[in-house]
Amino acid sequence: MSQQRNNRRHFLQMGLHGAALFAAGGLLRFQQATAAGLDTSPFYSLSNLGALLEPDANGLKLPEGFKSRIIARSGEAPAGLPGYTWHSAPDGGATFPADDGGWVYVSNSEMRSFSGGVGAIRFDAGGEVVDAYQILKNTSINCAGGPTPWGTWLSCEEFTHGQVYECDPMGRNPSAVRPALGAFRHEAVAVDSENKCLYLTEDHPAGAFYRFRPDHPLPDLSSGQLEIASVVARNGKSFIEWIAVPDPLAIVEATRLQVPSYAVFRGGEGIALYEGRAYFTTKHDNRVWVYHTNTQELEVLYDVETSDNPILTGVDNVVITPTGDVLIAEDGGDMQIVVLTDEGSVAPLLQVVGHDQSEITGPAFDPSYQRLYFSSQRGSLGKSSGGITYEVSRSDLV
Repeated sequence: MSQQRNNRRHFLQMGLHGAALFAAGGLLRFQQATAAGLDTSPFYSLSNLGALLEPDANGLKLPEGFKSRIIARSGEAPAGLPGYTWHSAPDGGATFPADDGGWVYVSNSEMRSFSGGVGAIRFDAGGEVVDAYQILKNTSINCAGGPTPWGTWLSCEEFTHGQVYECDPMGRNPSAVRPALGAFRHEAVAVDSENKCLYLTEDHPAGAFYRFRPDHPLPDLSSGQLEIASVVARNGKSFIEWIAVPDPLAIVEATRLQVPSYAVFRGGEGIALYEGRAYFTTKHDNRVWVYHTNTQELEVLYDVETSDNPILTGVDNVVITPTGDVLIAEDGGDMQIVVLTDEGSVAPLLQVVGHDQSEITGPAFDPSYQRLYFSSQRGSLGKSSGGITYEVSRSDLV
């Protein structure tokens, strides 16, 4: 119990520092880049993408004006640095600004039998890899997760009694489990600072959509109420009603089965927030959903069965540009990252060639939105030890 209190204290201290760092680091750095006249348009807005070109030397199809490089490979030390060997099965990821002008990219490891966890790569202000290390270990099937506004990473375990772990991307503080967020097949999580809650997806064919309301002000996640979504119709529209989950730890019965009226979301995957909207995906029906956090209305942004341009299949991880373009990584499909806009346009941003047994995971922008990171989880080998992590940027970025 003493160790749990110490971990909680570490994270509360780190959270207050991290919130300032996140706001004064990521957003400020993007604003500075814009004010300095840097061309942010390739990732600032992706509504006018050109056709994908032939594969480059790294096997990526990119639009004109983009380039790629390989950051890490499973089983190898990033940039040849001594220390951490990049993990197998890289999955969900995010970036965090560092106080020296650099940043950190964190990546889950979706390995089983307590051999999962989270690895991190540290970049200097010029974008060069300067360090790599582990920030969570001895966990299982760490699939996706989500960054917090206070500068931590929430790593989600995807198995029946999986939990959420809060991690320090800088590696200074120990990780801590957050049991109040429930025990189920966690996929991803997003923090809604305005409404002081978190949203969570569940990767199960009959999965649910959850909300967590903490008892104490954020960033304290030590206790609170886990709720499950029920969908009701009003005036031809769908709305979510939140119902308390009696036993979030699922000691007797699975969380989704404790509330008979819960709404089924078929294989919940990635989730991300943008201006009062939570975008999340369900892989078993290839849909992208939009939940309006203030009105509680629920809409379908994309459905492969009804889309005029149904090129997106295997919907998975989600990341959003500063102007609200939604990027969806494919699990299988054509191994693409596809851009969706609120106007309904659908277009590929990139494609990984020759990795037919893999999936694209962990898409995340650097704090200035000049670079996009992601992984091919199993690479061209089709096995967990073949993961490759990439960076895509403008061709003229030095």
